[in-house]
Amino acid sequence: MKKFINAVDDVLTESLDGFAAAHSDIVMLGGGHKFIRRKVLKPGKVALISGGGSGHEPLHGGLVGYGMLDAACPGQVFTSPTPDQMLEAAAEVDTGAGCLFIVKNYEGDVMNFDMAAEMSDGVLQVVTNDDVAVEDSLFTTGRRGVAGTLVVEKIVGAAAEEGRKLEDLKTLGDRVNRSTRSMGVALTSCTVPAAGKPTFDIGDNEMEFGVGIHGEPGRRRDTLKSADAIAEEICAAIVGDLGSARGNALLFVNGFGGTPSMELYLMYNSARRLLEKHGVSIARSLVGSYVTSLDMAGCSITLTMLDDETLRLWDAPVHTAALRWGM
Repeated sequence: MKKFINAVDDVLTESLDGFAAAHSDIVMLGGGHKFIRRKVLKPGKVALISGGGSGHEPLHGGLVGYGMLDAACPGQVFTSPTPDQMLEAAAEVDTGAGCLFIVKNYEGDVMNFDMAAEMSDGVLQVVTNDDVAVEDSLFTTGRRGVAGTLVVEKIVGAAAEEGRKLEDLKTLGDRVNRSTRSMGVALTSCTVPAAGKPTFDIGDNEMEFGVGIHGEPGRRRDTLKSADAIAEEICAAIVGDLGSARGNALLFVNGFGGTPSMELYLMYNSARRLLEKHGVSIARSLVGSYVTSLDMAGCSITLTMLDDETLRLWDAPVHTAALRWGM
C-alpha cells in the first residue's frame, strides 16, 4: 500500500484539520472532529445535515457551505457516524427553523441518523436510494444511496436558502430522490488504509458492474468492455427504471477517485448521446469526482429528471469547497 499517511489511526483527523484550514473562509470543525459546519449560519433557515463514512470525499464535507449543507458528520473510513455526532451538529447549526437530515440508504447510516432524529425535536429526514444496480446489498435493505445524494443536497440546499419550511424541504427532497437514478462500474478495487490491501480482487481484463461506493459487489463481474458498451448498459438500466420519464434532465458522471477527467468526459460523451436517443434532453451537466471510493478506478452515471423548479434550484448560487457557481 502506497498512501500519504503518518499513522493509520490519524488519517481522518489530520485530513479534517487540513480541510478546515484550506477552506477556513467557508467551514469550521466541531469539537472532537465530530462534524464540519458552515462558518456563517443564516438565522431562521432550516439546517441541512448529512454525513456518512469517510473515503467518499468531497462528499459530504466538501458540500458544506452557502446553498448546500450546514453540517456534515464524518465517520471513520466506510463507517457510519454515530448518533452523538448528528446530535451535536444539529445543536450547533439549528437556528430555530429545525433540521433536515439527508441520509444515504445504508443500514448503519439510516440506523444512526434515525436514533439521532428520535432524540431531537424539529428533525425530518430524506433517505436517498438512487442506485438501480441491485435491490438489496451487503449493507442495505432496498436500494443504495449513492451519487444522487449530491443532487438532492444541492437542490434542497438552494430551497433552504430561500427560506422554505422544513416540511416543504422534505417533500422536495423526496421528489428529487424519486426523479434520480444512478449506476456505477468499477475497474479496480479501492484500498482502505486500515486494511492495507485491496477490498476485492479483480483481473486486469475485468470490471464489476453495478458496484457500490464501498466496493460492494454489483450485478455481475464481466470482461472489460468499451466505454460505449458500458454506458449503453448503464443508461438502458437507468431509463428503463425511470419508465416513461422524458424531457429535461441533469446528467452527472461521477468518478470514484482513481479515474482521470479525460476518461470521465469520454463517458459523459457516450452517455449523453445514448440518453438523447431515448428522448432525454440534457439540460444541465456535472462531470468530476464528487462521490468517491478512495482510490477506486471507475465511475457512475446519474440522471435526474428536472422540472422548471428543480432546474432553477440547481442553477441557484452555491459556494462550497466542491461546488461553486453563481456567487
